[in-house]
Amino acid sequence: MDTYAAPPLVTTPDEMSIGDLLADHANRTPDKVLVERLVDGTWRPVTAAEMHATATAIAKGLIASGIEAGDRVAIMSRTRPEWTFLDFGIWYAGAVPVPVYETSSSSQTAWILSDSGAVAVVAENAGHEDVIAKARKKAPEVKHVWQIDGGALEQLAAAGVDVSDDAVRERRDAVRLGDLATVIYTSGTTGKPKGAELTHGNFVELTRNAVEALGSQILHAQSRTLLFMPLAHVFARFVEVLCITAGVPQGHTPDTKTLMADIATFRPTFILSVPRVFEKVYNSSEAKAAAGGKIKIFHWAAKVSQDYSRSLDSGGPGIGLRLQHKLADKLVLHKIRDALGGQAAFAISGGAPLGERLGHFFRGVGLTVLEGYGLTETTAPLSVSLPTRAKIGTVGPPLPGTTIKIADDGEILAKGVGVFAAYRGNEQATSEAIEDGWFHTGDIGELDSDGYLKITGRKKELIVTAAGKNVVPSQLEDRLRSHPLISQCLVVGDQRPFVAALITLDGEMLPSWLSNHSLPEMSVEEAAKNPDVLAALGRAVDRTNSKVSRAESIRKFEVLTDDFTIDNDYLTPSLKVKRAKVLADYANLVDDLYARAAADRNAESASS
Repeated sequence: MDTYAAPPLVTTPDEMSIGDLLADHANRTPDKVLVERLVDGTWRPVTAAEMHATATAIAKGLIASGIEAGDRVAIMSRTRPEWTFLDFGIWYAGAVPVPVYETSSSSQTAWILSDSGAVAVVAENAGHEDVIAKARKKAPEVKHVWQIDGGALEQLAAAGVDVSDDAVRERRDAVRLGDLATVIYTSGTTGKPKGAELTHGNFVELTRNAVEALGSQILHAQSRTLLFMPLAHVFARFVEVLCITAGVPQGHTPDTKTLMADIATFRPTFILSVPRVFEKVYNSSEAKAAAGGKIKIFHWAAKVSQDYSRSLDSGGPGIGLRLQHKLADKLVLHKIRDALGGQAAFAISGGAPLGERLGHFFRGVGLTVLEGYGLTETTAPLSVSLPTRAKIGTVGPPLPGTTIKIADDGEILAKGVGVFAAYRGNEQATSEAIEDGWFHTGDIGELDSDGYLKITGRKKELIVTAAGKNVVPSQLEDRLRSHPLISQCLVVGDQRPFVAALITLDGEMLPSWLSNHSLPEMSVEEAAKNPDVLAALGRAVDRTNSKVSRAESIRKFEVLTDDFTIDNDYLTPSLKVKRAKVLADYANLVDDLYARAAADRNAESASS
């Protein structure tokens, strides 16, 4: 199958906008809890009526400050409830919120502010305000800067006391589906970020159709989720709007250090995340078991969990497996479920392949991970696995209102309610991305007979070795990252005689791994040269190689002493490796790796 179209399940009147989703709840169900805020250790409810009042007060302040309909207002903050209130306040005012990652440098911020034409910015704290102050030198249109920690919401409310409710309602009522809702800048692994212009229709039509497709099992009356991914990212932004559409409470947590504690108290029924978080949960559980002398029990329970999940796809477990699973749950699996709050039944994972091993493990635990696929340009999800028929290893069928097509070269093309119209001020990039109405994703995949999509690689990242063998690096990298010692890896080998890998160590997992393997404490720098560590990494490489042909296998690897992080600009805020930057900065090391390999081969030839 090369094309699969999922017709829309609902139609949306042209006069709707994102703001109407909240206003409708405030009118019909004012006491419905839409947000819960963590205050002094307690999650406190915010009703639809209260959120509507807050958004209205923000909108009044913006109008009083001279913000016109269609003006861009940037938000630079971590994930916190004020971001969601600001989003809806800006939409109520008929304006356009523009997200800026809280980790952005002044030059990155300056580009987004100037390219979007932002006239105002809301910063989270004094540090962000300092970054914006430097950025404003190249963004002359910015007239206002407010700070959340400095009382931005209260200041806007005070500024707008003389603006009427009718003035806000007129602004909101004037917005239509086709109007610009936000400009989200691609975090981009190469070049300057491009601003994807997403409309109110992209969000409203996509979320309303997603509710119809997933609502009965994921978005029901008892549903709730905790947002911890950056709201500057399209995935979290989509879920922010999805929760308002569905009328389910959302919480926010800005600090990954308190994430597990916040999940335990918020008790979400569904979670959205990236595969690295699930890998961390698994690896941490494994490390704790090893530290307690129960590693064999953990590995047995993990295998039982995976076997139990696989059996669900082939007639269900027999009595023996059911009994083993019950015991595994009592000894191990329930602890993982409890760590996630005890009532999380589903997780939506995106950004990279999760892998069948972890997919089956977590389903056996009781958390069905539904893999999804999408991009900034598609308002996040093009497809997602269905709760009623999840196929682990795929990213599910297209969401209603979406069509997916596989081009002759394997590239995934898309049309539908979530697909953007243009990159801001960049006609060339737009025409390159959209041809004959089809958005070219740059990813490679295939559709099965049921219309389920499987991602097999990234078109631009395809490696062609000197022998002409095509290698998909992500298939090797994703498997290697599952090892608890490995934080990040990057496969190299384009126009080279063989495939190699650059590996970074996970500094957080290293101490427990060393202790569990009866090895002394050591730094990352020492571990990178330690024979026992290198041997363990070699075994991880061998296991990865067992899944591919010899021509695709990793022959050599180099352990780096510095990790790839957002701070050193080797990772995008959505945790994708900036391949071009790593290859440029480590070019000499890669050249040396291949030179040493050639010298070793020559020496072997001479001795024989």
